[in-house]
Amino acid sequence: MDKTTVYLEPGERQRLKQIAKRTGKKPATLVRQAIAEFTARHKSPRRRSAFVAAFDSGLSDLGTNAEQYLEGMGEDS
Repeated sequence: MDKTTVYLEPGERQRLKQIAKRTGKKPATLVRQAIAEFTARHKSPRRRSAFVAAFDSGLSDLGTNAEQYLEGMGEDS
């Protein structure tokens, strides 16, 4: 775990201390929980590979006949 410094307004610090006392948790624990919730909500969407849909197979029925096209794949010739 890394250590960091957070500057709070006096009112925020007081409310944090009140919540900590009421919940029986340390203020640092509450700050870590708040940051974890915030970062989870703002997680960036998963990026797709640059190769997804980059090529045209020329097969218009690939989605419906994939099994037929893949038959024998991975077997020794």
